[in-house]
Amino acid sequence: MKIKAQRLATIKSIISSQNVSSQEELLILLEKEGFMTTQATLSRDLKYLKVAKVPHTDLGYVYELPQGLAKINEEVHDDFPVSGIDSIDFTGNLAVIKTRPGFANSIASVIDSHDPYEILGTIAGDDTILLINREGISKGHIIEVLSLFIPGLKDKLL
Repeated sequence: MKIKAQRLATIKSIISSQNVSSQEELLILLEKEGFMTTQATLSRDLKYLKVAKVPHTDLGYVYELPQGLAKINEEVHDDFPVSGIDSIDFTGNLAVIKTRPGFANSIASVIDSHDPYEILGTIAGDDTILLINREGISKGHIIEVLSLFIPGLKDKLL
């Protein structure tokens, strides 16, 4: 399963490069790119990206990104969410992840959306995440699991 930031970047790329006139069409194009998602999730993604429907001479209406968003450097997404993580400290079956201000909810959402077996759940504030892992799971294993969907995490912590 690919993460939300990758899905959003792909949606922006698709809408920027071709005329898409419906969510159903966009869902098919996303599936071809390896993203299995629901119409409800896609609808939330379009709202988050502030995508609008604009008139098109042949297709009726097509999706369009707001001015400037189509040109955002994709590198912003390449290091998300690792760019927001400052540190991880462990005690027992708990981990405290310190983030840059405002990043905790997004990072916790990425962790929760992947629903790894080793992690029971997260609680996020503005710049801190409480991660609750299953009994008997080592610190190293938790970092390995997180590294599966937060690329670059191990490099940042070492």
